[in-house]
Amino acid sequence: MSGRTSSDGPITLHRGDLPDGLDLGNCVAIDTETMGLKPCRDRLCLVQLSSGDGSAHLVQIIPTRPGGPPADCPNLKRLLSDPAVTKLMHFARFDVAILQHTLGITVAPVICTKIAARLVRTFTDRHGLAALCREMLGVEMSKHQQSSDWGAPHLTPEQLAYAASDVLYLHALWNRLESLLIRENRRDLAQACFDFLPARASLDLLGYDEADIFAHRA
Repeated sequence: MSGRTSSDGPITLHRGDLPDGLDLGNCVAIDTETMGLKPCRDRLCLVQLSSGDGSAHLVQIIPTRPGGPPADCPNLKRLLSDPAVTKLMHFARFDVAILQHTLGITVAPVICTKIAARLVRTFTDRHGLAALCREMLGVEMSKHQQSSDWGAPHLTPEQLAYAASDVLYLHALWNRLESLLIRENRRDLAQACFDFLPARASLDLLGYDEADIFAHRA
C-alpha cells in the first residue's frame, strides 16, 4: 500500500511505501527509526533512504491496525532485498534485524560504516555516527530527536530532519573509511564481516544476541 507523499526540500516523506519507478542507484544509504531497540518487540516506524545526492526519502511504515503488522510495502521490500543494490548503513546489525523481522526479507548486500570504523580507527572508541561525521567529514549532527516518539501518526519537521541526517552523509563517510581499510589491508576482512551481517541479524532474532555461539563455554 502506497499512501501520500509530501516533500520538504531535499526530504520527501512517503506514507506506506516508496513510489513506483523511483531509482536510487546501486548504493543506497539506509537507516531506521523504531519504538525501541528490541527488534522482536518494538515496532519499525520509519525507513530512511538516500542515494548520496543530498536528498532523502523517508518511508513511514503504516500498521494495518493498532498493534498489527505493517501494511505491505512491495517497492521498499524489493529495493532492500535486491542483490544488485548495496545497502549502506551505520550499525547495520540492528537495522538489518528489524527490517528482516518486520518485512520478512533478507537484506543484502550490506556495508556497515560502524564495523569499518572499528576495524581501522583502533586509536579511539568513538565510533558513533555523529562522532565520525564530526571528525572525518567536519559535519555536526544534532541528536536532539533521537528518543522522540517515532510511532506518532504525524512526524514533526524536526523529526524528519533528524531522520534524514542519518543517511545524508553515509556515502561520503564510507568513501573515507574504505580508503583507510585499503590502506590498512583490512578491506577484505571488512567485506567478510559485512557478508555475515544478515546471518548475524538472524542469530539476534533467535535470541543469540548475548550468547556467543563461537565461544568455548557451555
